[in-house]
Amino acid sequence: MLPDAEPLLRSAAEADAQAVRPGVPAHAALLYPWLAVDEVGERELHRLRAALPAGRIPIRMAAVERTGGFVGVPVPELGPVAKAVRTAFPAQAPYGGRYGPNPPVHVTVALDASPEAAADIARRTAASLPITTEVNSLQVVALTPTGWRHLTELPLAR
Repeated sequence: MLPDAEPLLRSAAEADAQAVRPGVPAHAALLYPWLAVDEVGERELHRLRAALPAGRIPIRMAAVERTGGFVGVPVPELGPVAKAVRTAFPAQAPYGGRYGPNPPVHVTVALDASPEAAADIARRTAASLPITTEVNSLQVVALTPTGWRHLTELPLAR
């Protein structure tokens, strides 16, 4: 999760509440989909931990990307981490392969917005950037029939 990016989602919801996924905090997914909740055990978490870097990752969210009704903010500093996680779980194609084998890591600010709302959200987002922060842990979640479920937190300790 990226709490420092939450204001971007709040601003987007002011422009178009339907474009922001309710109950989903600001985050940058490293590998989605990952594993079904019943497939995650200590062995898989150990493999995930082994793929993570040691130490906090400084990030700077400074750009806005807009494609149709999608508005996002790239998080390039997390690209190497995503690649390591994706390499550790090669059977899991990011986004089902829709965006290639190594899509860029980003924060989704709006999804399926109308063209007018997406333009407004992109302007609002750009006005709130840059955001400089750091990632010091990875939240492991699973999508279940009743919504997202938090499984564990993996600190990026030195």
